[in-house]
Formats: sequence, C-alpha cells, structure tokens
Amino acid sequence: MTHMVRDPDFEARIRASFATQKFMATLGARLERVAPGEVTIALPFRADLTQQNGFLHAGVVTSVVDSACGYAALSVMEPGADVLSVEFKVNFLAPAQGSEFLAVGRVVRAGRTLVVVSGELLAGGTVVAIMQGTMI
Repeated sequence: MTHMVRDPDFEARIRASFATQKFMATLGARLERVAPGEVTIALPFRADLTQQNGFLHAGVVTSVVDSACGYAALSVMEPGADVLSVEFKVNFLAPAQGSEFLAVGRVVRAGRTLVVVSGELLAGGTVVAIMQGTMI
C-alpha cells in the first residue's frame, strides 16, 4: 500500500526522534528501516528483558511494537507534527524467544487527525505478537 508523504524530510525527522528515545536505548532497540507508512525496529535478545520463563517480557514486546507503529504513523504526518498513541490492543501469538526480534509498524489508514496502524513482532519467521492501534 502506498501512502502520501506530507513531509519530504520524514525519514530524517523519525531518525532524529528515535535517537532521543531513552527507553528504546535502554532496551537496546535499533531503528532498522524507515519508509512511507512502514517502520522496522530491531531488538536483540537480552536476558534482563525476560519474564520468569525466559521469554521476552510482554511489556517489552508492546513497547517496541508501539514505537514502530507510532513512527510509521509519523511518516505520513505533516511537517512538524508529533505522534502519540491514542489506543492499542496486542495479541500474543507465541512465546517471544529468539536471538533477535523485529517490530514492524504499518499505516492502515491515515486520516487528517487519526492514523490507524497495525504492527507485529517477529522472531525469526514467527509472528510473536500483533498490534492494532490508533495514533494522533
């Protein structure tokens, strides 16, 4: 799906914003790919980010997918816009285990005020979690 780019400098703006996110830095997340309506964030496995069974903690999964979705939404917003999550729902489909995870956020529909997004966290070729959300 192609999305209208309203800000020709969206990629630089997203990369600069991501660089200021202290929480993503704390998690060790890296911004991998920025395209109109789609953003990918990579997260290497770390034992200190796991829950009691050794799987990546649901809070970490949610945080990384939320950021990917938020930046995907920002990629189709006006210059100077900022983005915030309005709501989201996450379904966990499989235990989050692996050496590296990819969070992919995609714009489903961009309106004037709200942007509907979907996202997923992948471990290898396995979809671990899916997200449906709204950004403003």
